Amino acid sequence: MTSLTRRSLLVLGAASALAACSATIPVLPKSASTPETLSDAEILAAINAVRAANGAAPWTYNVQLENAARSQARLMASKDTLSHDLGVTLRERVTAAGYIGAVGENVAKGYKDLPGAIQGWMESSGHRSTLLNAKFTEFGLAAARTSSGKLYWSMIAGGSFAPWLRPA
Repeated sequence: MTSLTRRSLLVLGAASALAACSATIPVLPKSASTPETLSDAEILAAINAVRAANGAAPWTYNVQLENAARSQARLMASKDTLSHDLGVTLRERVTAAGYIGAVGENVAKGYKDLPGAIQGWMESSGHRSTLLNAKFTEFGLAAARTSSGKLYWSMIAGGSFAPWLRPA
């Protein structure tokens, strides 16, 4: 019988714990569209494939949240800075877009396509939590490019609001 050292036991335990925390990331199809011209259907399919692979219910696509996400992606690209707040808060952006529900945001830079951005979000515990959150029911997503070609991504998830408060 092989004897395990304390160090070996700790390494095996840590590896097991990390494996338990990992999320499933399905192979997402490459799109012929550029990130800036992805259709709502392509975006919806990619996000919902990841949610389904991780046991989460599908989301619907929301144009108001897309508009707020586009605003953030363009602002980050214009300043070439990754941030959730570049002088305009998430709440200010979604309110200006006409959205009043609870929201969460994922941002990313440098990923050349949507599957890459999603992979990056899934590898970050905070971003993964937003992407798989059961309290959110809808989302919008956008990408914008700097003059040098670097891509910035913004995804805003929303939900958890009283339906009677939703704007007509």
